[in-house]
Amino acid sequence: MKDIQSELDHRCINIKKVGVKTISYPITVLDKARKRQHTVATVNMYVNLPHRFKGTHMSRFIEILNRFHGHIDLRSFHHILEEMKERLEAEAAHVEMAFSYFMPRKHTPEILNACRYECRMHGSLEQTDDLEFQFTVPVLLPLKEMIVSGLPRSRGHWGHAVVAVRFRRFIWIEDLITLVEQAMEQVIGLEQEQSSRDLQGSLSVESLTRQIGAHLSELTALKWFSVTVENLFDGYSTFATTSYSS
Repeated sequence: MKDIQSELDHRCINIKKVGVKTISYPITVLDKARKRQHTVATVNMYVNLPHRFKGTHMSRFIEILNRFHGHIDLRSFHHILEEMKERLEAEAAHVEMAFSYFMPRKHTPEILNACRYECRMHGSLEQTDDLEFQFTVPVLLPLKEMIVSGLPRSRGHWGHAVVAVRFRRFIWIEDLITLVEQAMEQVIGLEQEQSSRDLQGSLSVESLTRQIGAHLSELTALKWFSVTVENLFDGYSTFATTSYSS
C-alpha cells in the first residue's frame, strides 16, 4: 500500500502541531508511601511536522503510548519524547498529561479520607528536553464552627494555588504538595492571630504567593518554579503570581 503520509510536500508550509488529543489512558504514578498509584490521565501527543512531509501516522502516537503502558512517570517522559521524535521524523515532540493524584487528608475525621490534587505534566523535546510539572493545591480555611443539618463541619474553599516546577533532580509529588500546604498554613495561622476581622476577607493572594515562593526557593532539586494564587469570588477572582529560576 502506498505510504501517502511520507510523500514529499512541495508547498513549504510547516505544520506547527499535529497529533492526537484527549486520550483517556490509565497511568501509574510514583507514590512515596505506597510505591505506586494508579490513576487515569488525559493525554495529548503532538509533533512539529517539517514542510517536506505531507502528514504523519496518527496510529504511531498510540503505539508509542502503549509501549510504555504501566511505566509512565516523570522518569519515562524523556524516552517517550525521544521515540516520538525519531519514529515520526519530527523536528520537535510534545506530550501533555493531566491526571488526578490522591493523598490522605490531614487533621480530619471525615470518612472520605483522601484529598484530590489536579496535576499536569508537559514534556517537549527539540534539541534538548524540557519537562514541566504542574499541580493545584486548594486554599482551605479553618473548620467552620457551625454544624448545619447535622452534617460534619467543612473547611471553606477560599481559592487555590497553581504551582509549576522544572526539576534539577527527582523529588516526590507528596513532598512538593506538603511544602505548599505548610506555607499556606503558616500564613493562615498568622492572619488568624493578627486580624480581628473575618479571615475570609483578611487573607491576601500576595501573602500566600510570597510564602509559597519562599518555601520553594529553598529546594535545590528545583531549577525553576512559578506560583499563582487565586482567590475566588462571585463573578470574578483576584490573583498574584511569581516565578524564580536558579
